Amino acid sequence: MDEIEQEEEHEPDVRFTYANERTFLAWNRTALALIATGVAASQLLPEFHVNGGRRILGLPLIALGALVALTSFLHWQANQRAMRRDQPLPRSPMPLVLSIGIGIVAIIAVVLAATGPK
Repeated sequence: MDEIEQEEEHEPDVRFTYANERTFLAWNRTALALIATGVAASQLLPEFHVNGGRRILGLPLIALGALVALTSFLHWQANQRAMRRDQPLPRSPMPLVLSIGIGIVAIIAVVLAATGPK
């Protein structure tokens, strides 16, 4: 950062910084839950009738958890920058990322369940 940018930034009220951090930590708890669920699905569920069915269900959950963790950091960082510059907070991509990801996993689960033995 050059000197001009540093002069335009100031430390925000600590309450807002803490709120931003709590939100970041909540998204990371969600990411850890998704990763743990993906590992459990791929290792602990009984075998599906489809070869690799457990992995087909578990790996997208693990990938979604990783994406949520990365996206949450980038959003935390963008919020901090906006607060330091007295700018409006950017819109969060997290609800969309999570909704699409969970929707995809749900579709996979339905297909695996629907194509099972009768």
